[in-house]
Amino acid sequence: MLTITQALYDQIVAHARKDHPDEACGVVAGPAGTDRPERFIPMLNAAMSPTFYEFDSGDLLKLYREMDDRDEEPVVIYHSHTATEAYPSRTDISYANEPGAHYVLVSTADTDDLGEFQFRSFRIVDGEVTEEEVKVVEAY
Repeated sequence: MLTITQALYDQIVAHARKDHPDEACGVVAGPAGTDRPERFIPMLNAAMSPTFYEFDSGDLLKLYREMDDRDEEPVVIYHSHTATEAYPSRTDISYANEPGAHYVLVSTADTDDLGEFQFRSFRIVDGEVTEEEVKVVEAY
């Protein structure tokens, strides 16, 4: 289960809406070993595409060095889908290389008549996708 604060949830959704019609992407870092997302880090989609996201390799290297210096790890890796449901694509699955991370997808397409977006979380390990519950809390 992903437990995330309302503030982080809102920041991820706002980023997805702001970058629409392109996919948004980013990371929420947290203290190593805690599985607690704390620090919101929106990233630039270097692909600038409505159907694909890509972290800029230089920005990603800088981020990992910064997280290492702060004893953090990527707890949440998120991106948006602009025209499809919030479910990992084959490409998303092939690029998922953080087995401990929660992969959050936000859909800015109204694909389920439940509103403007979906917010879903998955674990992706060795190509296997498992959806998990998302619990939104005011604070940890």
